[in-house]
Amino acid sequence: MKKSIILIFSLLMVNAIFAQEKAIKITNQVSKKEIVIKENKRIKIKTIDGRKISGRFSIENNSIFINEEQIQLSEIEEIKRNPLLTSILTSGLLIYGGGVLAGMGVLIGVFADSAAFLLTIPAAVMIYTGIKSPNFNKKYKTGGDWGLEFVTLSD
Repeated sequence: MKKSIILIFSLLMVNAIFAQEKAIKITNQVSKKEIVIKENKRIKIKTIDGRKISGRFSIENNSIFINEEQIQLSEIEEIKRNPLLTSILTSGLLIYGGGVLAGMGVLIGVFADSAAFLLTIPAAVMIYTGIKSPNFNKKYKTGGDWGLEFVTLSD
């Protein structure tokens, strides 16, 4: 009985020691507001040289890896969260709504009034916007009041 209790206790201690998560802490220098984005979350980054990279990130050797690309903190110009559910809902809603609007415009244009064909213009805009996948989350620009740093979170 003692051996099993010692084994369970030691497994819990090992788990507590190795269960530290890395994260990016975004701090506003003026208001001291802090936002923490944990590792393996979806983010969208714009670098100083203009590249836009999005995906799940990991932290290794004081740099960020997204889709096997290494990015240093000093290279980041803008960063924002990019949750999968929000991306699916906004793009899906816009594409579906644009398709319905285009279909209604064509049907009404054929059977009732030819001016209804003009409904295909906003439908095309809605479909294009849905394909581009808008992100309505707040972006944090590092050049201004926001600063980035790596932190280790313990559970």
